[in-house]
Amino acid sequence: MKGDENVLAELNQLLAEELTAINQYMVHAEMCEDWGYMRLYGEVYKRAITEMKHAEKLIERILFLEGMPIVSKLNDIHIGHDVPKQLASDAGAEYGAVKHYNKAIEVCVVAGDNATRDMLESILGDEDGHVDDIETLQTQIEQMGLELFLNAQVPKAS
Repeated sequence: MKGDENVLAELNQLLAEELTAINQYMVHAEMCEDWGYMRLYGEVYKRAITEMKHAEKLIERILFLEGMPIVSKLNDIHIGHDVPKQLASDAGAEYGAVKHYNKAIEVCVVAGDNATRDMLESILGDEDGHVDDIETLQTQIEQMGLELFLNAQVPKAS
């Protein structure tokens, strides 16, 4: 089925955002693991996997619409050199994703592509969840202080 060119362009831009997020989150997860913050590592790693699933859905949809997925384009990756900077970078990525998914959904509505719209709305729900998760961690740092927060990320010795 030949897809609308505007929809395909949005899907490829979203794909670039997802591929960028995967790279950023994987580096952040590995940094947390290296620092011994295993709980935070698990959370960030899980978010990276979710973004991989989003990228897969976008690729599948682009192919279905007879487009060509562009997997060689990445946006700027923002690596935080400490946990608060990582969370700020990740929040920025998610805020941008939410805004872009909403824009892409509008493009699908104009094009009359309800199936793509539905898929994007599903992914948007995940992205909203990511925003909530990151903001929760940032609030914990504000309320607990960084040292207590980071201490809570280290598994207790058994």
